[in-house]
Amino acid sequence: MIADLLPPAVATAESAGPEPEREPGPRLFPAEEAVVRTAGPRRRAEFTAGRACARAALAALGLPAAPVLAGPAGEPRWPAGVTGSITHCAGYRACAAARIADVAAIGIDAEPDAGLPAGLIESVAGQAERAWIARHAASDPAVSWDRLLFSAKEAVGKLWYPLTGHWPGAGQLAVFPAAAGTFEAHVAGSRLAGRWLARGGLIVTAVTWPAETW
Repeated sequence: MIADLLPPAVATAESAGPEPEREPGPRLFPAEEAVVRTAGPRRRAEFTAGRACARAALAALGLPAAPVLAGPAGEPRWPAGVTGSITHCAGYRACAAARIADVAAIGIDAEPDAGLPAGLIESVAGQAERAWIARHAASDPAVSWDRLLFSAKEAVGKLWYPLTGHWPGAGQLAVFPAAAGTFEAHVAGSRLAGRWLARGGLIVTAVTWPAETW
């Protein structure tokens, strides 16, 4: 799914299905093991599955396997010259990575295609966004538009943090999805174009910042 949303310079890898407590594939590097030493089985499985996708994406870029640690906000810390993003939700995990010479930053997110819990949309969307979502939900109920907006904001945040060192502040980020599988994000005075896909009970969103414009 994720490869359909990103430009050719971005390498992707994904896997689907239940996460076993011991994910098959490459073992974690010792430094990665340290990150999840005290984590529970579920968190460890998620982390291991995400790093397996990261190994595959790095290999697709022609790069050797290397530790992908976690930064102060839990963001993946990539080898020098590489940017990327990792996401996981129940039954799905994915990674997107690129050389910084080609793409300045990437944000991806995956969510279940189901409505947000009651009351959550008011905390993540402004009035204009909620009105936008309500109009789309009335005309096209085939996708959970509130969850789509939430996912797109997560993707933009994952792109923004590595570039700036902080998440978009209150009122700095607004997202407006379109039925054509795109969304427009307004973040701290900049505008970004992203893409989304709903398939198999999942919503996946992705956004990139081209290297030449950063």
